[in-house]
Amino acid sequence: MLHLASKSPRRAELLTRLDVPFQLLDVDVPEVRDADETAEDYVRRVARDKAAAGLARLGGMAGAWVIGSDTEVVLDERVFGKPADAADAAAMLRSLSGRSHRVLSAACLLSADAAHEALSITEVHFAALSDAQIAAYVATGEPMGKAGAYAIQGGAERFVVHLSGSYSGVMGLPLHETAGLLDAAGAWPGAAHPTTILE
Repeated sequence: MLHLASKSPRRAELLTRLDVPFQLLDVDVPEVRDADETAEDYVRRVARDKAAAGLARLGGMAGAWVIGSDTEVVLDERVFGKPADAADAAAMLRSLSGRSHRVLSAACLLSADAAHEALSITEVHFAALSDAQIAAYVATGEPMGKAGAYAIQGGAERFVVHLSGSYSGVMGLPLHETAGLLDAAGAWPGAAHPTTILE
């Protein structure tokens, strides 16, 4: 059985697009970058930690596979996590304005005896944003809880001049890479059935 270790409704919706049955696992792991850790290593580690936390919750369930994923916005090697408040969100958007940044999205597929990992790197170029545009977007509340203070599938889509890479990766789960992990692991389940949540 496949499980998604995530609280994110966006990731659940994305995984549904692969037409595979899965259960949701609500996990909570620290997301703190080590001082000597590259951005790439950081997102891979957090994805791995989420999958491991989900697998631990299952207590060694036979045949269980768990997907963990992490997505971060990176500019000049600075990792932009989720904004702490509206002022932080506005500051992030001002930094991204008129520049290209990278979105790193890692996925880890884990079982009791195997691990498969993939990393998607997408370049996103934002238009130059006015203070009024930033303030209006922040006022919608959409930036809160989003890496880099924006949701590409929402109001921030109009800020994107160019994107090279994985749109689903920017949303939170790179589907091409995730499908490849399932193929490599031989973990494709059968026909889809309704998703359930394990609290």
